[in-house]
Amino acid sequence: MTHKIKYRRVLIKLSGRALSGVGGFGFDGSVVASLAQQMGRVVKGGIEVAVVVGGGNILRGMAASAAGMNRVTADYAGMLGTVINSLILQDALEKEGVDARIQSAVAIPAVVEPYVHRRALHHLERGRVVILAGGTGNPYLTTDTAAALRAIEVGAEVLLVGKYGVDGVYDVDPRKKAEAKRFDKISYAEALRMRLEVMDSTAFMLCMENKLPIIVFDLHAPNSIERVLSGEAIGTLVCETGGSR
Repeated sequence: MTHKIKYRRVLIKLSGRALSGVGGFGFDGSVVASLAQQMGRVVKGGIEVAVVVGGGNILRGMAASAAGMNRVTADYAGMLGTVINSLILQDALEKEGVDARIQSAVAIPAVVEPYVHRRALHHLERGRVVILAGGTGNPYLTTDTAAALRAIEVGAEVLLVGKYGVDGVYDVDPRKKAEAKRFDKISYAEALRMRLEVMDSTAFMLCMENKLPIIVFDLHAPNSIERVLSGEAIGTLVCETGGSR
């Protein structure tokens, strides 16, 4: 990284959709490789990186439940989808020469490590990307909640929420209304009052109660991760105080 580093330890939330590119299902190798390259440059620049990956490009528990599948079974299937995505990301990172470890809240000892808080910290301190799979390990909780929880547990300074094709938080859905207004910065209280969908409500409340800043940005904008971490004002910052940055 050529810019000043603003954060030293971060957690990046990647939706499963972000890995699939324009296809919307499965994964796009070029997209994953690009993300891995960015993360590699970030880590080599001295930033400690944890990642939580969603599984929506494979299976969404809530969608499967709505289609008639038992909700608990559907959510566990979704958790396994996050493990698949984590393996794909780990492979891409290793091809970039970046050491990466997967820790899962769902025990799959033949494939990945179990999530152990102190071991996760150990990996981060040694410059390894820690990919946190399996959500929280519990049904009815999203990977948004897992991202907020793990970010707080590992002491991340900021939670980066990478979206697909959406470059921040808007007052209304920008894909439906051209006049939608994007916020550069907004407080937790303002976001709650306006009922803005920053993350799911459980995740958002965890961040607010623990004063963990959230940056929502378009993951596929050029060099977006590096730009956010160098302090460039892209996306929307959600924190205790609103107004301009």
